[in-house]
Amino acid sequence: MTDPQVPPFAVIPGSQVHRVLDGNEKRVVEIVEAAYRVHGGGDTVNPPSYFLRFPDRPTSRIIALPASIGGDVAVDGLKWISSFPENVRRGVPRASAVLILNDRDTGYPLACMEASIISAARTAASAALAADVLTRGRNRPRRIGFFGVGLIARYIHTYLAGTGWEFDEIGVHDLSTEHAEGFKGYLERSGTGATITIRDSAEDLIRSSDVVVFATVAGRPHVSDVDWFAHNPLVLHVSLRDLSPEVILASTNIVDDVDHCLKADTSPHLAEQLTGDRSFLDGTLFDVLSGNVELPRDKPLVFSPFGLGVLDLAVGKHVHDELAAANELSVVPDFFHELSRYGRS
Repeated sequence: MTDPQVPPFAVIPGSQVHRVLDGNEKRVVEIVEAAYRVHGGGDTVNPPSYFLRFPDRPTSRIIALPASIGGDVAVDGLKWISSFPENVRRGVPRASAVLILNDRDTGYPLACMEASIISAARTAASAALAADVLTRGRNRPRRIGFFGVGLIARYIHTYLAGTGWEFDEIGVHDLSTEHAEGFKGYLERSGTGATITIRDSAEDLIRSSDVVVFATVAGRPHVSDVDWFAHNPLVLHVSLRDLSPEVILASTNIVDDVDHCLKADTSPHLAEQLTGDRSFLDGTLFDVLSGNVELPRDKPLVFSPFGLGVLDLAVGKHVHDELAAANELSVVPDFFHELSRYGRS
């Protein structure tokens, strides 16, 4: 009996991931939009994420995101991503991750790939897609504020710029003056023509911005004054736990997935706990893409994306396929050794 046919197993480092994705922001946004449409159409499996927490390291966690996506992507897999905020003091990014892709037919892993870049890219692409979709039919905002200035904020700015957004003013606010100055330096090097201002207070940043990007490591709400949002900005609530339930309840709320977003004490989850229902939710991004949601203009508009594993799979499969087409996959020979059920003759 011959050995069963299994796919080759590749290890894909971050350098290759970066090379495939860098400068291709529009394509990645298209991939993420297509994944949202496949998910909205029901051709995905996206179980709840599993949080591994540590009693001796309460600020840290590692999250498992299993998922399966059909459509043209047709792959299963798992993202294993850690968040260790103390890393910032060590001079390295907070998050690190790997992504495992599994063959749809055999279940054998196709690849293990560095995934912090994939995770940041799909998060930024989701935010850029939401910014575009949620402002269609309106004048594009010209003032943006970044609350939290780590790697995710940098990627979101890159993806907004890479998909045609231009701003007259960019505000920056972070609890660390050093980090705020560092992000300002990045913005200046990016070639933006916007005026860049470090805002001393959260209130100043929010009131002076038509788009507010929350990209913090906050574990509980720290912005609770509804009046700060009286000018009805678009809020890209990427870090999910910055806004009090009162701000959520005073806003139009769009999420990426209802069941996923309303858990783990996110701001929308706290709003659900406060009210006892989900009537404050206006729909999902897929609902907006499908034209099934009317967005009022007389309230702040908050997009809260929990982050779906199917998005990581879609972007990761794109990276894998691009490298395979270019014959650049680093395959590990004989990675799967036991391929004969009863042993070799």
